[in-house]
Amino acid sequence: MQAWWKWIIGAVILVLGIGQLIRSAHTNPPVALADTMQTRLHVNPAVEATFVRSCNDCHSNLTVWPWYSHVAPASWLVVYDVRHGREDLNFSEWGIYPLEKQRELLKEICTEVSGKEMPGTAYTLLHPAAKLTATDITSICTWTRTLEQSQAQFPGKE
Repeated sequence: MQAWWKWIIGAVILVLGIGQLIRSAHTNPPVALADTMQTRLHVNPAVEATFVRSCNDCHSNLTVWPWYSHVAPASWLVVYDVRHGREDLNFSEWGIYPLEKQRELLKEICTEVSGKEMPGTAYTLLHPAAKLTATDITSICTWTRTLEQSQAQFPGKE
């Protein structure tokens, strides 16, 4: 092997080693049961199972942090994805969203899963069981549409 390859490999190993010292925060904030989507809405059991299997790691405060989420640089990407996923939609904090935001999120949930944008490709590559089936997508969209219609009938009710 040429000397410059040894230097490149050595530099990569050094950078990865130093990267392990830069820790990302793996947080699971406390869950107030009164604010969860499951408490606030009637969640169909099939939909609930799908959310747990395919969505909770990024869209709740119940993230299961896999081994690779503790190894840089993968840890940085996982923490980033979870943080942004929670900012966009957090099932554990559903009750703090205003009613109009909840309605928007219900529509967006159906749109995202129907368009196969969620769960993300990187996530399903590492978690094949999280991939949504056609039945999962239909169940989620039927559930969200039913909730949208019932909330439209009672606009002041949360």
